[in-house]
Amino acid sequence: MKIKDVINYLEEKIPTNYAEDFDNVGLLVGNQELQLKGILITLDTLESVVDEAIENSCNLIISFHPIIFKGLKKITGSSYVERVVLKAIKHDISIYAIHTALDNYKFGVNNMICDKLGIINREILIPQASTIKKLTTYIPNESFSKVQKALFSAGAGHIGNYSNCSFKLKGQGSFKPEEGTDPYIGNQGEIHHEEETQLNITYQKHLESKVLKALFNNHPYEEVAYEIETLENKNQDIGIGMVGELENEIPTIEAFKQIKTTFNPKSIRHSKPHKKSIKKIAVLGGSGSFAIEVAKAKKADIYMTADLKYHDFYKAENEITLVDVGHYESEQYTKELIHALLQKKFHNFAIVLSNINTNPIQYF
Repeated sequence: MKIKDVINYLEEKIPTNYAEDFDNVGLLVGNQELQLKGILITLDTLESVVDEAIENSCNLIISFHPIIFKGLKKITGSSYVERVVLKAIKHDISIYAIHTALDNYKFGVNNMICDKLGIINREILIPQASTIKKLTTYIPNESFSKVQKALFSAGAGHIGNYSNCSFKLKGQGSFKPEEGTDPYIGNQGEIHHEEETQLNITYQKHLESKVLKALFNNHPYEEVAYEIETLENKNQDIGIGMVGELENEIPTIEAFKQIKTTFNPKSIRHSKPHKKSIKKIAVLGGSGSFAIEVAKAKKADIYMTADLKYHDFYKAENEITLVDVGHYESEQYTKELIHALLQKKFHNFAIVLSNINTNPIQYF
């Protein structure tokens, strides 16, 4: 088995297409054509983590955070990033980062936070825009069922919990095959009219190449007429953060205790509690100050995230209770999530969870 087999599986489950524009995900260091020896899963890739990979005979590190955020102009070992890259290359270790692709995955980072806190009736806090596309094509009636089934098999036609969704409209198409063509029906130099069905079908943007391949391989025409447009519809399956409810309303102080017990920070920072008891909670692992107003609009009682600045706490405005649990603390269970996902596919292969605490923040 090669390193690329693991990467292909991960990207099938968690497409990198949905990572944020600022992010740097995918294979950052190494050669995906190498034979896989072992996998090490970590939150961050530090020199000590590369050493751990070497000790465990792992030549693929799957890291939540990318070690390279910006382009490197030199690799001399003068920074911790350069030293990690140098050591990984020297020992033929590949480094793959998944970061915000996993943040935006429906069953990713924030879903696991909800699992840990017992949050039910969940929905994505900020659905990602421009992730749904619509294909319109025109098919001769005799071939309609074949093409439609092929597109469904390629993943098109899923809307929420519904599958095989499409719309068809019968009409008549016309075309004139010119010199050099090999028409499926009709003759060169003659205008032909054909009874056709217009098919409209939606799909997730990461499936576009697969959907178009199914269209071209199954449509009988030499030249396939089709149109693609990006929709503004909200995508309930892709986006960052989550919001949901506890099974029962609990005192706010008990919610603080539960958060502290679950994520084990040295302390939690929070705004002034705006009510005595809570039920609805919004969560966003990692830096989440940008979603405060969204959490308020969703009528969450508590918004738990990390990296809130002094003035961010003023934005609570007695409408919500803001809780900063710490960046590392909010994402610490991500390793378990990646490990569980890989075990389903590669259960007979060595997959090692890093034992190194990569939290750069210390407390006195």
